[in-house]
Amino acid sequence: MDKAKKIILTGDRPTGPLHLGHFVGSLQNRVKLQDEYQQFIIIADVQALTDNYDNPQKVHDNILQVTLDYLAVGIDPKKTAIFIQSMIPEIAELTIFYLNLVTVERLKRNPTVKEEIKNKNLSENLTAGFLMYPISQAADITAFKADLVPVGEDQLPMIEQTAEIVRKFNRIYAPVLVEPQALVSTVARLSGIDGKAKMSKSLGNAIYLGDSLEAISEKVMQMYTDPNHLKVSDPGKVEGNIVFEYLDAFDPDKNAVQKMKDDYQKGGLGDVVIKKHLIEVLENIIKPIREKREELSKDPEKVMKILQEGTAKAREFAGQTMKEVREAMKIKYF
Repeated sequence: MDKAKKIILTGDRPTGPLHLGHFVGSLQNRVKLQDEYQQFIIIADVQALTDNYDNPQKVHDNILQVTLDYLAVGIDPKKTAIFIQSMIPEIAELTIFYLNLVTVERLKRNPTVKEEIKNKNLSENLTAGFLMYPISQAADITAFKADLVPVGEDQLPMIEQTAEIVRKFNRIYAPVLVEPQALVSTVARLSGIDGKAKMSKSLGNAIYLGDSLEAISEKVMQMYTDPNHLKVSDPGKVEGNIVFEYLDAFDPDKNAVQKMKDDYQKGGLGDVVIKKHLIEVLENIIKPIREKREELSKDPEKVMKILQEGTAKAREFAGQTMKEVREAMKIKYF
């Protein structure tokens, strides 16, 4: 690890394999960032258990799946430390100490937490673990003294909560922790194939990085277009048309996409034609990822070895942070 470089922490919850929304929203950027920064990628299994505590096998099995996706898109374990959250006990220790620095009322006011509680219908069955999610995330970030945390705009309240904890800790104890800055993604969230929500594992509206050509084709042909575009000759709407949203996101030939939009709006271009074009565009992107993923999956022990080595690097770094925290808090006794 290059200590002269600024540090980035990013990651995912292992609740399923990764999809095209992850690809455009974070994975492509991580491949670039690993050459510019000291990058840690956390597989947040502890946080995944906050709302999957009754199905730990799901979380366990997806550790490997998410790691395969990381490696297949080009994340290099020689440049990026990929690690498992639960294997870093220092994170849990920091979480305990940070609990004293945040009120319950402050947690309840966190907009991201409020939205998640609403989306997951947890208001009647809210666990303490889920409510404390921002504190756990603050422990993740500060354990690695992350300068930057790539997030979408909806996650900004979580970074602000972390910054509050850092400022309070440093004021009360000693200036040990680094106040992180959000690296806000400028990429729009990718809609699901149903056009009703963002692409999501839990909503079943995703195209995965390991999907076969057949699966891609089937999902694209289900995509929402313009319900009033009944005949090829009918003028069609581009706005709200999921096929064109995906073409804008993934087709490198922007001039060709614009011509298709013009033709569709005038009338004379059918939904099947644009969908078949999108299938070709997506297969060109996913095929090399899928093939690399399949090759890597033949040797799961090698993949887990990469995780073990990344976790060891992360544990060493977090251990040093924890040593400084204990000294600052006057709880280093021997």
